[in-house]
Amino acid sequence: MTGTASVSPLFAHLVDDAGLFPPEALTMTEATARHRYDSTAGHPVLTHRFLCTTGDLPALLEALHPEDRFSVGLITHLDPSAVRSALAHTADDPRVQLVGVEGPLPYGPDLLTAATQALTALDDLPQHTSGYVEIPLAGERPPVDVLRLLAQGHRAAKVRCGGLRAELFPSCQSLGAFVHACVTEDVPFKATAGLHHAVRYRDERTGFNHHGFLNLLLAVCRVVDGGTAEEAIAVLSSTDAEALAAEARQVSSATAATARALFVAYGSCSTSEPIDDLRALGLVAKEDAV
Repeated sequence: MTGTASVSPLFAHLVDDAGLFPPEALTMTEATARHRYDSTAGHPVLTHRFLCTTGDLPALLEALHPEDRFSVGLITHLDPSAVRSALAHTADDPRVQLVGVEGPLPYGPDLLTAATQALTALDDLPQHTSGYVEIPLAGERPPVDVLRLLAQGHRAAKVRCGGLRAELFPSCQSLGAFVHACVTEDVPFKATAGLHHAVRYRDERTGFNHHGFLNLLLAVCRVVDGGTAEEAIAVLSSTDAEALAAEARQVSSATAATARALFVAYGSCSTSEPIDDLRALGLVAKEDAV
């Protein structure tokens, strides 16, 4: 039997369950079984939110047991009909609590118009359901006008940190500028894809340079503490695991609270690797055997 792990507020409720997505790409039966196991274990690094596309929603409902209670983050096209359909499918099912809806900007003549359309699609969400709009990162200047529009609409942003193609990995410059803009404009955000490990690394199989989730957390912390975009970029670029872990230990509770209110969570196809990485860095204590 094991006790509860000790976790800093910086890492609490950080990792969404994205087991259905590549590279893990679990079957629905495998994904729901793992989620039940994780929910029972209750590790505090995990959010215990299950990410699912609208296309996979029927399979999820079929796979759930009568006693299941899944908090679901639904990934969908941000148009009114798709969102309303998703709400209708989950509204009367006690096994599913829809806690978030997230999706990319709709195609439009410009980002601001597309963001306006996305906000309209999220108008029907219940009060307890968060809405996240994925914003493409192009170049080194983030779309601050779009972030301001999301803030006005009380919605959050989402950023893609990787994927199956090299062009889906934003540069440290682009991601650092995005982080700086979100903190400056007080726009919460989630991250998705590519954050497979705590510290930035190069995948020898694909040749892709992956951002580290610890790097991203510390970039937010630096800006919260008054740091510049350049300081965020510097920590995103670091591969010095020992230095990053040391910096994380020095983050104050006030900075951690503010940073995590802004960096809400990220989706990971593995729910064990983030915890293992944090343990290896000495940032999460091992469970105490009893």
